[in-house]
Amino acid sequence: MKTIFNKLPIFFLLLISTMLIWSCDNNMEDGLVTDVSVNVSSFKVNGVSGDIDNKNDKITVTLPYGTSVKALSPIIEIPQGALISPASGAVIDFSEPVKFRVKNGNIYKDYQVTVQAQVPIISFKINGLSATINHSSKTISLTMPEGTNLTALQPVIEMASVVSINPASGTTINFSSPVQFTVSNANLTEIYTAKVTTPVSGPTVAFLGTAATRTGLTNPDEIAASDWLFGKFSGAVYVSMADVASGAANLTGINVIWWHFDSATALPGDALNANVTSKIKTYLNAGGNILLTGFAAQYVDALGIVPSGKGPNNVFGDFLPNGFVDANSDWGISFKGNEAHPVFDGLQTYESGKANFLQKGTFRLNHTAWWFLPDWGGYVNGAGWRTQTGGNNLASEAWDNTLDGRVAVAEFPGGTANKKCITISMGAYDWYNETSNGTPSQPNGFLDNIKKITENSLNYLVTH
Repeated sequence: MKTIFNKLPIFFLLLISTMLIWSCDNNMEDGLVTDVSVNVSSFKVNGVSGDIDNKNDKITVTLPYGTSVKALSPIIEIPQGALISPASGAVIDFSEPVKFRVKNGNIYKDYQVTVQAQVPIISFKINGLSATINHSSKTISLTMPEGTNLTALQPVIEMASVVSINPASGTTINFSSPVQFTVSNANLTEIYTAKVTTPVSGPTVAFLGTAATRTGLTNPDEIAASDWLFGKFSGAVYVSMADVASGAANLTGINVIWWHFDSATALPGDALNANVTSKIKTYLNAGGNILLTGFAAQYVDALGIVPSGKGPNNVFGDFLPNGFVDANSDWGISFKGNEAHPVFDGLQTYESGKANFLQKGTFRLNHTAWWFLPDWGGYVNGAGWRTQTGGNNLASEAWDNTLDGRVAVAEFPGGTANKKCITISMGAYDWYNETSNGTPSQPNGFLDNIKKITENSLNYLVTH
């Protein structure tokens, strides 16, 4: 066979190679590829030009606030000789992203086109602190430092173009109770409700970190989490790994240690230092509690909370400048069967036992450190995981209603004994939506759920 192949004409070999390449490319149709372009050169809706990303085959158009996206006619420019479907000028419902296919000769390209109306309120700040704006629920939430006088505050509000708000930016307002703001332009009027609070009394929580001081934190997700904690709990303190190792940090009197680690998939050497793990083990054995979130969920192994080797077995995530936007799907969890568990109390749900944490269209790095059950680790399902780890799996991915696929939220121990550890480790648990390649992310409309499950977990560990 080798001798026969070597005698084949060169032309025939080249033809075979061409056919093999053609058969592996799903953007080619019958016939050979020709040297033509399938790139959209212009995409306009109501005269507004879209942002065309030919690298990722996406087009995004942002229209003025109040514009309905249900019946719009885009004007599209494509290379000479090409065709596009749907056609330029067709009336289209852009309530969800729409696929457009450009075909030219024997090749084609599919674009995902998203047309959205601009949000009316870009930012809402008081004394330099940024509020959380939920455009789905039309709510604005901000926790001010302890002792702040809520009766005379002046919010600085940045609005979209040609959008007004009443009361206006800079007005002195009494926020001792929720305040309604009227947002409007020529097309639409809506009411946003702003709730400004001060920290509530609660447990003494030590935010654990690798930096020497809280101001030395560099990871944006860890900074956002600690800022929320210190704004929410008057008893919050910062504890460094180095101070734990040296004994300078006195853990006596600390109700809960919270370590949120987002910086790397592998735990840092400081955390695995025997001087650190031994002191935290002593603290836990004396009745202390620990909340581990993000990549820190892996710490259950080093602390002996689970048997050796039974920590999270599915650890991954993107790091800048990577990351992506899922334009089609919100990310969340299913806690079917555990709806009454205090950790999930007060979450905004879209059906019983299901809650979203990361809104579609929001930039994400998908930092994940959970347990993958069906194929890895010999767990098979949730029951097998509970037997082998001694934990109680409280939630999985949103599709997994039997909680047999992933362990996204867990408590240890899993029996009737007092709880001492909770882990929250799904990629949707994202405190800060980083800017990617100079493009800011839209606000995460489900950030309040991240805050709520964290607050619930801290309080639950103290009382159980």
